[in-house]
Parts: sequence; C-alpha cells; structure tokens
Amino acid sequence: MGMMADTTTKAESEAAGAYQVLARKYRPQRFEDLIGHGPMVRTLKNAFAADRIAHAYILTGVRGVGKTTTARILARALNYVGVDGADNGPQIEMAEEGRHCRAIAESRHPDVLEMDAASRTGVGDIRELIEGVRYAPVEARFKVYIIDEVHMLSTAAFNALLKTLEEPPPHVKFIFATTEIRKLPVTVLSRCQRFDLRRIDPETLTAHLEQIAEKEGVTIEHDGLWMVARAAEGSVRDALSILDQAIVQHGGKGEDAVTAEEIRDMLGLADRSSVWALLDAAMKGDAKTALESFRSQYDAGAEPAQILRDLLDLTHLLTRIKAAGPAAAAHGPAGEADAERARNMADGLEMNALTRTWSLLMKGLGETQVAPDAAAAGEMALIRLAFAADLPTPDEALRALKKNSSGAIGAGAAGQTASSPAPVSAQKTPPREETARVIAMPAPRPRKAETPPALRNFDDVARLAGRMRDAKLRTELESYVHVVSFSDGRVELRLHDQAPKDLANRLTLRLKEWTGRAWIVSVTAEENGAETLRDARTREVMAHPMVKHALELFPGAQVTAIRETELAPAPDELSDDADEAGEAADDAERNAPMAASAGRKETGNA
Repeated sequence: MGMMADTTTKAESEAAGAYQVLARKYRPQRFEDLIGHGPMVRTLKNAFAADRIAHAYILTGVRGVGKTTTARILARALNYVGVDGADNGPQIEMAEEGRHCRAIAESRHPDVLEMDAASRTGVGDIRELIEGVRYAPVEARFKVYIIDEVHMLSTAAFNALLKTLEEPPPHVKFIFATTEIRKLPVTVLSRCQRFDLRRIDPETLTAHLEQIAEKEGVTIEHDGLWMVARAAEGSVRDALSILDQAIVQHGGKGEDAVTAEEIRDMLGLADRSSVWALLDAAMKGDAKTALESFRSQYDAGAEPAQILRDLLDLTHLLTRIKAAGPAAAAHGPAGEADAERARNMADGLEMNALTRTWSLLMKGLGETQVAPDAAAAGEMALIRLAFAADLPTPDEALRALKKNSSGAIGAGAAGQTASSPAPVSAQKTPPREETARVIAMPAPRPRKAETPPALRNFDDVARLAGRMRDAKLRTELESYVHVVSFSDGRVELRLHDQAPKDLANRLTLRLKEWTGRAWIVSVTAEENGAETLRDARTREVMAHPMVKHALELFPGAQVTAIRETELAPAPDELSDDADEAGEAADDAERNAPMAASAGRKETGNA
C-alpha cells in the first residue's frame, strides 16, 4: 500500500460492530498520505497544475505497494468537488472530504467503475465496458474506469479495448493496475502514462509502523518493527497484516511492550547474534560449532531457508564493506546495530572467500527450498561452507601451481613457502618406491620468460584469441564488432545487434589475462566504426584477381567459406620451438636410438 491515513474513526468502527484490520483502517485517502511515492505525486501535481491530464494511466508494482489505493485517490482528484459545491476542476490538494470522495473510496460511485480483470477476462466484458463509454457521467466530472490486474485480460479483450483506449471521449479516463507489467501488450503500454510504484525501503516502513502503533496505543520495540518491515519485503499491506498479528499475539493493548523476541518467534526468524556466530564459525571452518548453532536456531522455530537468507544478508554486508570501505557498514540490514561487528569481521576476510561463501549459500538456499528435509539440506550447505574455508581460492591455487611448477618436480614440499601452504594431499608422505621414482626424474629446463603479445590493431586481438584457443570469442570479435578507435590499452567499439550482451566484459577480462595489464573497452551506440573483420576479409578476398578469375571460369559458383592459413611463427617463437624440438630429439636419441635413426632415414627419403 505504501501509505497511511484514517478512513474510519474508532467510534465508527465500534458502531459498525466489526473490527477493521489495520491495512484497511489506515488506507490513504489523499496524495499527502502516500509514503515512498514522491516522484509519482510530484508528476501528477505538475500535470494537474498545467492542465495536461492524460486520458489513461497504468500503475505497476509488487503486491501491497498501493496500486488500487492510488487509483482511487486519482479518481477522487479527477472528480473533486468541494462540500460547498465549488467546482474548480481537478484538484490534487484535497484538504477536506469532497462531495464524491467517500463514495469513490467505498467503491460505490456510479461514475467510477472498478473492474477485476482476474475474474472478467473475456472480450464480452470489455465490449460491455466500451458500450458504457459512450454515455456521459451521471454525477461526477469524469467517468473513470479502474481495471485491476489488467494483465489478466485475454488477447481478444485487449484488441477490443485498443481503439477506445487511444481515442476515448473527453469525459472518460482509464486507470490500470498490474503486478505483471511485462505481460501487457506494447500497444497498450504505448497509449498510457506509466508509473512504477517501488517497494518501500525498511527504514521508511519502520517509521510508518511506529506511527500506526502509536495511534493504536501499542508499544513495540524498534527491533521488532524492523523485523516486520524486513519480512514484508517492501509491501505496506503485508507489514500492516504482520503488525496486526503481532498485536493480537501479544494480547492486544497493554502496558508491556511487544518485544523483538515475540515477533521473531512469530515470524520464525533466527536471533541476530546467533546468525553472526554461525557465520563466524562456518567461515573459520568450525563445522561442529556451526551445526550446533544451526540446530539450536532450528529447534527454536527458525526456518532453515530463513537462516540461510540471514547468512546471505550478512555475507552481502561484509562484501560491501570490503568493496566500498567501512562506511558501507551503516547500510546493513540492521543499520548501526551490526556496523561495528561487521567492520571487525570484514577485516579478517578476503574478497575471494566472501564471494565463494555467497555462491555456496545461494546454492544451499535453492536446495533447502526443494529438499524433502529442509533442515538436512541447510546442514549440508553449512558443512560445504565450513570445509571450503580451508581450501585455497582459485587464484591462490593458480599462484601456488605456478610457483611449484617453476622449481624441480623432486623438490616437493621444500619448494613451498609459509605464505602458501601445500594442499592436504601434497602433505601426505608417498610410498618409498614412488618417492625414489620422483626424485630420480630430471628437473625440467627453465623456459624463457613469456613477454606480453604486441597488439598493433584489432586484427591482432582476434588472432590472439585464436592462439589462446578461445574460438568462440574470436568468432564473435570477427563477426559482431565495429571498431571505432584502437590504441594501446584502449578500444572503442560498436556492437552488432546480434552480439552477446557480455561480449565487451569478456573481452576486457581476456585482454587483462593475456597481456597482464588492464584494458579499457568502451561501447558506443553511435552508428559509426569500421566494418567487421569478417566483412573486410570477405571484401578483400572477393576483390582478389585470382578469385575473380576463378568465378569467371566457373559461372554460378559461390564462395561458401573463407579460411585463414596459419601464419609463420615469430622468430622468438621459432627459436623456442626449435629448442623444444632439439630437446625432444636429444631425449629420443638417448632413450631410443633405433627409433631416432629410423626417423631420420624416413625423413631423408621424403
């Protein structure tokens, strides 16, 4: 709902003899009562002031953010007439209840027609609506049609509505509401002014709940209201329903405050400090403590999936701190309550460990939601997380592999340093025979230090992708890239419409990996840039005299494929290959002289 206001007084509710839930009792009646939708209110206020009121609006957002309520307020504003009968046209400012306001709010005004598209989806219902459009309003200024969940209409119903929606009579306004904006035809969207009602952030929602609790004469701890706001996921209607339940569970109004523990037990949430302790144990590799903490929270009523969600929230907070600095700790799920603890914990963790933790928890959450035993799936996720804490990250493993491969194979554990401990499998003592065999092996000759490849133009980049055996990237670079400018360390390009969305990002990563330094790859939307490498190669080949002559000799023939021959290796590469070939020949002659002799004889005959 995203809002707050009294629709009925307490005396009226008691006189009616029926309790009214908070979500209906505090439904907004004016634009000033809406919370979290400032941009929409500002746009409508400017439109009304300039007399530029559209004939059709569409409101979209998740459930409970106030789409239907906003539609009713907009219908009131369009038809607002003061109690004294003064008609000053549509008004955004409705300080007092007008002549039509209460009837519109209670959905009983003859000129404001609400239709639920979920139950009336057929073209016959829309034809009935179109028939009524021709008639002038009975009492109000405009005839307003509010269609809720409009995406449920059938294709035939949409088609029947299009003409009327594009050119309605001047006395008709349409207001649509939907939670699935992507299911609406583009032809409908293009005829409406669209407003996206966003989720209400937890801070704003918590303050709103505090005001309502005060109006209800109930004291609720701030942490408890924060839990309600988080559980509502930006929906004010959900938040008010949960708040209603919390008040009833506590026993209604009383001197004692509704505690955070009561709300936590009601929602099945885990204690915040316990979640921190659980994450700390898992990140340290203490599987026993992590499982005991998980089981105690589960026995207390916390759902396994919710525990993993809380762990994901904390992991996200720690990752933000590592990426954006200690100041990001204040923007965590619990604000300053977690800030100091988050800063201290983030100091002892690496970014790679946090990203790996996020991936493992996400996988565990998905398994927990579909597993027949959610608790068992949650425990398995924690066990994987705890044992992964002792494993090196991919870049650490790669560095250790490069360091070990640079020394003698027989050096074994002696080649490792204290900063990069050997894997568990490498620390085990091999059998005696295996040890003797490994030590007897000769150490490989050191290779020359690899120099970064020289990239003079974009064609060199594509060729480098081929040499690095990334055939997919090379094909995409040749087919989908129009080079605008190329210099050392910087590429500006325009992508073809069919190019993969991640092509520029992958090219940036590969260039850094292959050249050892960062490249700037920028994408422009302007219609400029050279032709693609494939088009240039095709044009060059087709313009070659030999190809032209061949096509003339064979009328009707077509060039179906153009393959590039392998280039001769560079001198330095040739010398390396020669060295390797010489080494291989020496080894072959030492180990198998007869085979080497036969090979030379065969070569001589050839």
